[in-house]
Amino acid sequence: MDERRIDAVVLDWGGVLTVSVPAFIDDWLTSENIDRSHYGRTMRTWMGREAAPDNPVDRLETGDLTPAEFEALLAAELITLDGREVASKGLLRRMFGSAHPDPKMVDLVRELRADGLRTVLLSNSWGEGYPEELLLELFDTIVISGRIGLRKPDPRIFEHTLDRIGLPAHRCAFFDDAPVNVEAAQAVGLHAHRHTDADTTRAVIAQLRGVAA
Repeated sequence: MDERRIDAVVLDWGGVLTVSVPAFIDDWLTSENIDRSHYGRTMRTWMGREAAPDNPVDRLETGDLTPAEFEALLAAELITLDGREVASKGLLRRMFGSAHPDPKMVDLVRELRADGLRTVLLSNSWGEGYPEELLLELFDTIVISGRIGLRKPDPRIFEHTLDRIGLPAHRCAFFDDAPVNVEAAQAVGLHAHRHTDADTTRAVIAQLRGVAA
Protein backbone atom coordinates (compact mmCIF):
# COMPACT_ATOMS: atom_id res chain seq x y z
CA MET A 1 0.00 0.00 0.00
CA ASP A 2 1.33 3.41 -1.00
CA GLU A 3 1.31 5.63 2.09
CA ARG A 4 2.85 8.61 0.33
CA ARG A 5 0.92 11.75 1.20
CA ILE A 6 2.32 13.96 -1.55
CA ASP A 7 2.87 13.81 -5.29
CA ALA A 8 4.58 17.18 -5.76
CA VAL A 9 7.03 19.45 -3.95
CA VAL A 10 6.69 23.20 -4.53
CA LEU A 11 9.70 25.35 -3.63
CA ASP A 12 10.59 29.01 -3.43
CA TRP A 13 13.86 30.17 -5.00
CA GLY A 14 15.61 32.90 -2.99
CA GLY A 15 16.37 31.67 0.51
CA VAL A 16 15.26 28.11 -0.23
CA LEU A 17 17.12 26.93 -3.33
CA THR A 18 19.78 29.55 -2.64
CA VAL A 19 21.78 30.43 0.43
CA SER A 20 19.75 32.36 3.00
CA VAL A 21 18.45 35.82 2.16
CA PRO A 22 20.07 37.43 5.24
CA ALA A 23 23.42 35.98 4.18
CA PHE A 24 23.48 37.36 0.65
CA ILE A 25 21.87 40.66 1.63
CA ASP A 26 24.48 41.10 4.36
CA ASP A 27 27.23 40.55 1.78
CA TRP A 28 25.76 43.32 -0.37
CA LEU A 29 25.20 45.76 2.51
CA THR A 30 28.79 45.24 3.61
CA SER A 31 30.27 45.63 0.13
CA GLU A 32 28.45 48.93 -0.49
CA ASN A 33 28.76 50.25 3.09
CA ILE A 34 25.00 50.76 3.34
CA ASP A 35 23.32 51.83 6.57
CA ARG A 36 21.63 48.62 7.74
CA SER A 37 19.06 50.23 10.01
CA HIS A 38 17.83 52.54 7.27
CA TYR A 39 17.67 49.68 4.77
CA GLY A 40 15.76 47.60 7.31
CA ARG A 41 13.17 50.32 7.87
CA THR A 42 12.64 50.71 4.14
CA MET A 43 12.15 46.97 3.65
CA ARG A 44 9.72 46.73 6.57
CA THR A 45 7.69 49.54 5.04
CA TRP A 46 7.67 47.84 1.65
CA MET A 47 7.48 44.18 2.71
CA GLY A 48 6.01 44.03 6.22
CA ARG A 49 2.57 42.67 6.99
CA GLU A 50 1.22 46.24 7.15
CA ALA A 51 2.77 47.32 3.84
CA ALA A 52 0.50 49.18 1.45
CA PRO A 53 -0.77 46.92 -1.36
CA ASP A 54 0.77 49.14 -4.05
CA ASN A 55 4.23 49.30 -2.47
CA PRO A 56 7.30 49.06 -4.74
CA VAL A 57 8.07 45.42 -3.89
CA ASP A 58 4.49 44.38 -4.67
CA ARG A 59 4.65 46.22 -7.98
CA LEU A 60 8.05 44.76 -8.85
CA GLU A 61 7.04 41.19 -8.05
CA THR A 62 3.86 41.41 -10.13
CA GLY A 63 5.65 43.01 -13.08
CA ASP A 64 4.02 46.43 -12.68
CA LEU A 65 7.44 48.01 -12.12
CA THR A 66 10.44 47.23 -14.30
CA PRO A 67 13.63 46.27 -12.49
CA ALA A 68 15.19 49.59 -13.52
CA GLU A 69 12.26 51.54 -12.09
CA PHE A 70 12.46 49.62 -8.83
CA GLU A 71 16.22 50.11 -8.65
CA ALA A 72 15.75 53.88 -8.93
CA LEU A 73 13.17 53.90 -6.13
CA LEU A 74 15.29 51.76 -3.82
CA ALA A 75 18.53 53.61 -4.50
CA ALA A 76 16.80 56.87 -3.58
CA GLU A 77 15.92 55.38 -0.17
CA LEU A 78 19.36 54.02 0.68
CA ILE A 79 22.03 55.77 2.74
CA THR A 80 25.70 54.84 2.86
CA LEU A 81 27.80 55.23 5.97
CA ASP A 82 30.38 57.30 4.10
CA GLY A 83 27.96 59.59 2.28
CA ARG A 84 28.33 58.15 -1.21
CA GLU A 85 25.27 57.77 -3.40
CA VAL A 86 24.11 54.27 -4.20
CA ALA A 87 24.14 53.62 -7.94
CA SER A 88 20.72 52.52 -9.15
CA LYS A 89 21.91 50.83 -12.34
CA GLY A 90 22.56 47.16 -11.67
CA LEU A 91 21.38 47.44 -8.05
CA LEU A 92 19.36 44.21 -8.11
CA ARG A 93 22.22 42.29 -9.69
CA ARG A 94 24.52 43.53 -6.94
CA MET A 95 21.99 42.77 -4.18
CA PHE A 96 21.68 39.18 -5.36
CA GLY A 97 25.35 38.84 -6.28
CA SER A 98 26.10 36.12 -3.72
CA ALA A 99 22.69 34.42 -3.85
CA HIS A 100 24.26 31.18 -5.04
CA PRO A 101 22.30 27.94 -5.26
CA ASP A 102 22.55 25.78 -2.14
CA PRO A 103 24.23 22.54 -3.34
CA LYS A 104 22.37 20.42 -0.78
CA MET A 105 19.01 21.75 -1.92
CA VAL A 106 19.91 21.29 -5.58
CA ASP A 107 20.82 17.66 -4.84
CA LEU A 108 17.57 17.16 -2.95
CA VAL A 109 15.43 18.44 -5.82
CA ARG A 110 17.33 16.26 -8.28
CA GLU A 111 16.64 13.22 -6.09
CA LEU A 112 12.95 14.04 -5.73
CA ARG A 113 12.49 14.43 -9.45
CA ALA A 114 14.42 11.23 -10.16
CA ASP A 115 12.16 9.42 -7.68
CA GLY A 116 9.06 10.47 -9.59
CA LEU A 117 7.78 13.41 -7.58
CA ARG A 118 6.67 16.50 -9.44
CA THR A 119 9.01 19.39 -8.69
CA VAL A 120 7.69 22.93 -8.94
CA LEU A 121 9.30 26.36 -8.59
CA LEU A 122 7.05 29.11 -7.16
CA SER A 123 9.03 32.31 -6.87
CA ASN A 124 8.35 36.00 -6.31
CA SER A 125 10.67 37.59 -8.83
CA TRP A 126 12.94 40.60 -8.36
CA GLY A 127 13.79 40.85 -12.03
CA GLU A 128 14.89 37.93 -14.15
CA GLY A 129 18.18 36.76 -12.68
CA TYR A 130 17.36 33.05 -12.55
CA PRO A 131 19.79 30.39 -13.81
CA GLU A 132 17.48 29.14 -16.53
CA GLU A 133 19.39 25.96 -17.41
CA LEU A 134 19.38 24.86 -13.78
CA LEU A 135 15.67 25.60 -13.43
CA LEU A 136 14.87 23.48 -16.48
CA GLU A 137 16.94 20.64 -15.04
CA LEU A 138 15.34 20.76 -11.60
CA PHE A 139 11.69 21.61 -12.16
CA ASP A 140 8.77 20.13 -14.05
CA THR A 141 6.79 23.37 -13.66
CA ILE A 142 8.05 26.93 -13.19
CA VAL A 143 5.80 29.70 -11.84
CA ILE A 144 7.41 33.14 -11.51
CA SER A 145 5.34 36.01 -10.16
CA GLY A 146 6.41 38.71 -12.59
CA ARG A 147 5.48 36.54 -15.56
CA ILE A 148 1.87 36.02 -14.45
CA GLY A 149 1.06 39.20 -12.51
CA LEU A 150 0.45 37.43 -9.19
CA ARG A 151 2.68 37.15 -6.13
CA LYS A 152 2.82 35.25 -2.87
CA PRO A 153 1.02 35.46 -0.46
CA ASP A 154 -1.97 36.08 -2.76
CA PRO A 155 -3.95 32.80 -2.65
CA ARG A 156 -4.55 33.09 -6.38
CA ILE A 157 -0.92 32.30 -7.16
CA PHE A 158 -1.16 29.03 -5.24
CA GLU A 159 -4.41 28.19 -7.03
CA HIS A 160 -2.76 29.04 -10.37
CA THR A 161 0.14 26.74 -9.52
CA LEU A 162 -2.16 23.87 -8.55
CA ASP A 163 -4.05 24.32 -11.82
CA ARG A 164 -0.76 24.18 -13.72
CA ILE A 165 0.32 20.91 -12.12
CA GLY A 166 -3.14 19.37 -12.02
CA LEU A 167 -3.03 18.25 -8.40
CA PRO A 168 -5.16 19.03 -5.34
CA ALA A 169 -3.53 21.09 -2.59
CA HIS A 170 -3.40 18.22 -0.09
CA ARG A 171 -1.14 16.22 -2.43
CA CYS A 172 1.50 18.95 -2.53
CA ALA A 173 4.20 20.12 -0.12
CA PHE A 174 5.34 23.73 -0.14
CA PHE A 175 8.52 25.26 1.28
CA ASP A 176 9.27 28.96 1.66
CA ASP A 177 11.51 30.98 3.95
CA ALA A 178 8.87 33.67 4.55
CA PRO A 179 6.29 32.83 7.27
CA VAL A 180 3.56 34.90 5.59
CA ASN A 181 3.85 32.78 2.44
CA VAL A 182 3.80 29.56 4.43
CA GLU A 183 0.64 30.66 6.22
CA ALA A 184 -1.02 31.58 2.93
CA ALA A 185 -0.17 28.19 1.43
CA GLN A 186 -1.53 26.40 4.48
CA ALA A 187 -4.78 28.35 4.14
CA VAL A 188 -5.12 27.05 0.58
CA GLY A 189 -4.58 23.49 1.83
CA LEU A 190 -0.97 22.69 0.98
CA HIS A 191 1.38 20.90 3.38
CA ALA A 192 3.33 24.12 3.90
CA HIS A 193 6.51 24.45 5.96
CA ARG A 194 9.06 27.17 6.59
CA HIS A 195 12.44 26.33 5.11
CA THR A 196 15.43 26.88 7.37
CA ASP A 197 18.02 24.46 5.99
CA ALA A 198 18.32 21.56 3.58
CA ASP A 199 18.51 18.82 6.20
CA THR A 200 15.29 19.92 7.92
CA THR A 201 13.42 20.25 4.64
CA ARG A 202 14.67 16.83 3.52
CA ALA A 203 13.38 15.30 6.77
CA VAL A 204 9.93 16.89 6.38
CA ILE A 205 9.63 15.67 2.79
CA ALA A 206 10.72 12.17 3.81
CA GLN A 207 8.01 12.10 6.48
CA LEU A 208 5.38 13.22 3.98
CA ARG A 209 6.57 10.59 1.52
CA GLY A 210 6.61 7.85 4.12
CA VAL A 211 10.27 7.03 3.52
CA ALA A 212 13.48 7.26 5.54
CA ALA A 213 15.28 10.60 5.30
